[in-house]
Amino acid sequence: MVFVVLVVIIAGVAIIGGGNTVSGFGQDVENTGSKVQRAAD
Repeated sequence: MVFVVLVVIIAGVAIIGGGNTVSGFGQDVENTGSKVQRAAD
Protein backbone atom coordinates (compact mmCIF):
# COMPACT_ATOMS: atom_id res chain seq x y z
CA MET A 1 0.00 0.00 0.00
CA VAL A 2 2.80 2.43 0.86
CA PHE A 3 4.31 1.85 -2.58
CA VAL A 4 1.03 2.86 -4.24
CA VAL A 5 0.95 6.10 -2.26
CA LEU A 6 4.53 6.89 -3.28
CA VAL A 7 3.68 6.31 -6.95
CA VAL A 8 0.71 8.67 -6.69
CA ILE A 9 2.85 11.36 -5.05
CA ILE A 10 5.58 11.00 -7.69
CA ALA A 11 2.99 11.22 -10.45
CA GLY A 12 1.58 14.36 -8.81
CA VAL A 13 5.02 15.97 -8.72
CA ALA A 14 5.54 15.09 -12.38
CA ILE A 15 2.23 16.69 -13.34
CA ILE A 16 2.84 19.93 -11.39
CA GLY A 17 3.29 22.73 -13.90
CA GLY A 18 0.36 21.47 -15.96
CA GLY A 19 -1.83 24.29 -14.64
CA ASN A 20 -5.48 23.31 -14.38
CA THR A 21 -4.56 19.64 -14.63
CA VAL A 22 -3.09 19.84 -11.14
CA SER A 23 -6.36 20.72 -9.40
CA GLY A 24 -8.19 17.86 -11.10
CA PHE A 25 -5.35 15.49 -10.28
CA GLY A 26 -5.38 16.69 -6.67
CA GLN A 27 -8.98 15.57 -6.35
CA ASP A 28 -8.03 12.18 -7.77
CA VAL A 29 -5.25 11.91 -5.20
CA GLU A 30 -7.68 12.67 -2.38
CA ASN A 31 -10.09 10.02 -3.66
CA THR A 32 -7.30 7.48 -3.99
CA GLY A 33 -6.03 8.36 -0.52
CA SER A 34 -9.47 7.68 0.93
CA LYS A 35 -9.57 4.29 -0.80
CA VAL A 36 -6.11 3.44 0.53
CA GLN A 37 -7.10 4.42 4.07
CA ARG A 38 -10.25 2.27 3.87
CA ALA A 39 -8.20 -0.63 2.53
CA ALA A 40 -5.71 -0.15 5.36
CA ASP A 41 -8.52 -0.27 7.90
